Amino acid sequence: MSTFAINRRQLLQTGGIGGLAVALSAMSCGAAQAAPKKQSAGVPQITDLGPAVVQFSLMSSLLVGDTVYIGSRNLNPVRIIGFHLPTGTITSRTDLGSGYSIQALAADSTGRYLYAGVLRDGIDGKPNLYRWDLSTPNVPAVGVGETGDRDIRALAVAPDGKVYLAGGGLTTNAPSLWEYDPATNAMTSWGIPDAGATIAQAVAATASHVYFGTGSTLGGGNGSSPGRLFAFDRTTKTSTNILPAEVAAGVSVTSLSVLNGQLGVGVKGPGKSVLINLANHAQYTIIAKTGVMFRQLGNDVFFVKEPGVWSYNLVTKKITQILTEDVGAMWGLDVYGNKALTVSSYDVIEIDPVAKTAVKHDLTQAGAPGGPQLCMGLAAGAGDVYVGGTGTIARHQLATEQVSYLRATGEAKDAVIVGGILYTGQYNSRGIYAYDPATGQLPYQVAALPAGQNRPLDVCWDAVNGMVIAGAQNDTGGGGCFAAYKPSTTQVITTVNPIDALQMVRAVATKDGVAYLGGDNIYPTGPRSTVVAWDPVANQELWRLDPGQTQGIAAMAIHGNYLFGMSRKAAGLFVVDLTTRQVVHTGDLSAVCTDFGALVATEEKVYGVSDTTVFSIDPTTFEVTVVAPAINGGWYSGPHITADEDGLLYTLQGPNLVRIDDLSPEGKLKKEKKDKEKKDKKPKKEK
Repeated sequence: MSTFAINRRQLLQTGGIGGLAVALSAMSCGAAQAAPKKQSAGVPQITDLGPAVVQFSLMSSLLVGDTVYIGSRNLNPVRIIGFHLPTGTITSRTDLGSGYSIQALAADSTGRYLYAGVLRDGIDGKPNLYRWDLSTPNVPAVGVGETGDRDIRALAVAPDGKVYLAGGGLTTNAPSLWEYDPATNAMTSWGIPDAGATIAQAVAATASHVYFGTGSTLGGGNGSSPGRLFAFDRTTKTSTNILPAEVAAGVSVTSLSVLNGQLGVGVKGPGKSVLINLANHAQYTIIAKTGVMFRQLGNDVFFVKEPGVWSYNLVTKKITQILTEDVGAMWGLDVYGNKALTVSSYDVIEIDPVAKTAVKHDLTQAGAPGGPQLCMGLAAGAGDVYVGGTGTIARHQLATEQVSYLRATGEAKDAVIVGGILYTGQYNSRGIYAYDPATGQLPYQVAALPAGQNRPLDVCWDAVNGMVIAGAQNDTGGGGCFAAYKPSTTQVITTVNPIDALQMVRAVATKDGVAYLGGDNIYPTGPRSTVVAWDPVANQELWRLDPGQTQGIAAMAIHGNYLFGMSRKAAGLFVVDLTTRQVVHTGDLSAVCTDFGALVATEEKVYGVSDTTVFSIDPTTFEVTVVAPAINGGWYSGPHITADEDGLLYTLQGPNLVRIDDLSPEGKLKKEKKDKEKKDKKPKKEK
């Protein structure tokens, strides 16, 4: 079985399994410095359950002639497909030689050459800009250049054929504007117009100017720049910030589109968009709605503002929603004849802007080539294992080995099963979703999170109070939130920044009706890894402590009276006695983890997973033992591990879902007894 581990957030590579790790008795203070056991005394049984999530997922689209070209997301290899509108079929495909997703597509003025820019895990010496000759679609796209930035998030081709690129990717390095000249095959940096920017998401080009949109992400830290829009003179290569004052406080410029004499500008944050006169940058029109991917048909300017597509009339100044259905994330917008054309996570959608009707073309039915996808959240219970993908959740029914796919807008970053019902933390800004297999209804939102709290990171179940507990982060503003949803009453309780203004709530755990929140501060100053005990009913803090970690908390789990915490970047293990509220143990985990990880407590042990390894922690001695080396799970945003009611573990090995049986002889007997009781309860078939 082939395996791969692609984690866009991974910053460090793991050391050898024989390195240092935790092995010290309970109640010891200070870092333990003993090698972990190589493997469990009884060899764990690992069962391959097949690919975790298989689908065609996408991140970009562009109409060229009668064909929509669509760039894949989280598939290996990354690929571009051509969807032919007149026939409703996939008529072409090319695979690229690097990256994990394609966010940027652009075509030259002749429509012959299609350029694609990829997102990648690191600057690897491979091309991140590719060109596909559409006149010979059977000939694969070729890599034509590499920028000095990790990612390409936007592309534009000027009328003379030169290509301009925006991206960034490393928050320590401000993004540059790049130019690729197909005549000389040269890739040139035009410089960094804003040293305080951490990302560039938008670029556009005319005969005279290149427009370059920058801004910041959460990873930029304090002091990073707000959104800015630079107009580069193509002759002098000098630039001026032309972003109007009305949107100057925006976080980032997210979209640029050349229209008929105007530049459509999307800005994240202020709730407005801008149309700037290309002949006179001081003249502009404010659209009172956030938008991206602007396109023009006559006097109407179309744009996307999820969950819909909108139209702004240049004469009447009226804003109208022309696609009212929530179709999920949209990755492209074009004009096709007298219709608007968008591509969602699932469909190519033709929109009649007058009738406000839509015709969908299902990409799967059209033959879009799927494959094993990088995964996100994971939950097991009631005979099911659910795995989160992009725009979908895979349901693995263990008894029948049947796998079905549930459309779920966004991404299930974490999940928990309660009484057979699945609850997920749904990115982006979707809050908490629920799915009851007994009803057959697709996953739907049951709890919204406060504005800006767009990324739920961890979800658990508070059995005492009957609440789903979730922690989240604000991607743009920093900080995070606590959230609790009570299914029996549908009550939602939230608090923004329950730890402090810098720490997101990366980890949550619960015991005896108290929720424990684990903080992660990625900024240079302030507390790193605060643990806060929270009363979820009164919605208030009970107490807090600082475990003294050098990095933020990646994961937490509770076994008995001990709260186990795993810090980011292999900073270590800490154990808190919840009775005394004291840190009773710290230890080194660098031999079994790299950066992000997950923990789960079973009746017998605490288990953890990193990008590389599954390991266990003895709940009494705190000794660390390798359970499954080289697990190398195919995760997109950090590894996950979960356990079912019997204590069987589930995680990924490469792209495949695996079950790990690490039960002790006593645990196996208990499982056999449970299985027998279940079997005896089943009604016997009548003859």
